[in-house]
Amino acid sequence: MSQARRRASGFTLIEVLLATMLLAAGLVLAFATVRAAAATVQRGEAMAARNERMRAVSEFLRRRIGGAQGIAFGLDDDSGASLRFTGEARRMRFVADLPDYLGRGGPHLHELGVVRDGSGQSLQVDFRMVLAGEPIADTRARPPEPLAGGLRGVEFAYRTLGKRGVPGPWLYQWEHPDALPMQVRVRIADAQGAWPDLVVSLPLAASYGVAPEDAP
Repeated sequence: MSQARRRASGFTLIEVLLATMLLAAGLVLAFATVRAAAATVQRGEAMAARNERMRAVSEFLRRRIGGAQGIAFGLDDDSGASLRFTGEARRMRFVADLPDYLGRGGPHLHELGVVRDGSGQSLQVDFRMVLAGEPIADTRARPPEPLAGGLRGVEFAYRTLGKRGVPGPWLYQWEHPDALPMQVRVRIADAQGAWPDLVVSLPLAASYGVAPEDAP
């Protein structure tokens, strides 16, 4: 059959099959490209959301912890000394001013703690107004508020200046509840990994800090 007669009789079965295969391959490639682009967008959105979450939680903690005032919120049962800052690896308490947009304003006892939740651990904060060195009952008090949930771990540590005037070691138990630590470190990890360490300096530790002779 001449070339002119083949053109006149239309496409052969082989040509149709080849065209169909090429079309199918093109559709598969286009679909894979769209899926890859969608996955990239989703990963980017998830990363942006995680970064924003880290930024918001870290900024809140920096402002709250850095605002610790050294106001007493109770007395030690054993020594009778004023309680100004208590800290453990998973819990800390101190008094700082509460902005009006978070409550009624004025000095409030801040309690940061770690609790179990359905998907891991949750970092939460509780506020109680302080008056005359004691937290007062408030019928309108709100329950503890979650700052971040679904975490793998949260850890608090504390340090002050040593006897030689240099920062001492990080401690998971603050042993001077009548004084403020010089710095507080917060470590948080979620399912994607560890967050950058948050180290907060307490300006009023210069007035309510540990006496040099009691420093580690």
